[in-house]
Amino acid sequence: MIWKVKALNPKEPFPARFSCIVEENIPPGLRVDRYFAENLKVFSRSQIKARKLKVRVNGKDVKISRILKGGEELDFFWEDAEIRNLIPEDLPLDIVYEDPRVTVINKAQGMVVHPGAGNPRGTLANALYYRSLKGGACPPKSLRPGIVHRLDKDTSGLIITAWDEEAHAFLSEQFKNRKVIKTYAAVVQGCPKEEKGSIEMPIRRNRRNRKLFTVEILGKPSLSLYRVVRSWGSHSLLLLRPKTGRTHQLRVHLRYLGNPILGDPLYGLPDSRFPRQTLMLHSKRLSLILPGIKESRTFRTSLPPRFLELFSVLNSPL
Repeated sequence: MIWKVKALNPKEPFPARFSCIVEENIPPGLRVDRYFAENLKVFSRSQIKARKLKVRVNGKDVKISRILKGGEELDFFWEDAEIRNLIPEDLPLDIVYEDPRVTVINKAQGMVVHPGAGNPRGTLANALYYRSLKGGACPPKSLRPGIVHRLDKDTSGLIITAWDEEAHAFLSEQFKNRKVIKTYAAVVQGCPKEEKGSIEMPIRRNRRNRKLFTVEILGKPSLSLYRVVRSWGSHSLLLLRPKTGRTHQLRVHLRYLGNPILGDPLYGLPDSRFPRQTLMLHSKRLSLILPGIKESRTFRTSLPPRFLELFSVLNSPL
């Protein structure tokens, strides 16, 4: 079956094939992948890469970098893991908000967002699949159901997921265009010299350790804002707002500033007072526009117990 643009219905199962006719008056130099992501808005650019998009132009296989002229017939194909690869699990979730299209969750520290090598179970995706089978929103269509953005395993707090491709694309576009306001709370070692400020330093993957990231002049532009809420001298509570969305951005920027996040196993420094502390980073507020709703919504969550327990110790005399 050939699907046309006008036939795409977010309430129907999304196919792993999609076809359309390119408009005649497209901008010059428009690539196939950009047309698919920005004009059709089916997937984001990152999803195109993850799903290994293939394309035919007028029946011939071409690269996704091919330049369009207008009027061509396009057939798109992509890999989409079958639902049987995902194991439903009845895991506890702290639901902050839910409607038929999105779910906002206060993710617990230690929970991985989606399955990967070595951890096929116990993830947020497993829990969401179980929830959908028990009468929640529509079942996810792939191994990464509705995952719009990520939180590291050791970062707790707010994360939003989508239940249909149209909602996923709508939310992804806001993250891509930096329209989403994300606010984090963190306890750092020491105290920044300025009460509030910005860290605008490029970030790229560490050349020696591919699992780490570092500040480097040839990296991608990255900007983080911070404000000191309280300081105990040896440690401080900060509110953070990343303006870009690089992997490990806040953790890398705060290490560069000289105030790494307490308990950070990758970018932290030894702390004799709290040698076994887990990562003190929490996604506290999330502001964005939901599918089908014109006005922006802000979701909030309280600081988790590990923060309150730490404050109690810091407020106590040595």
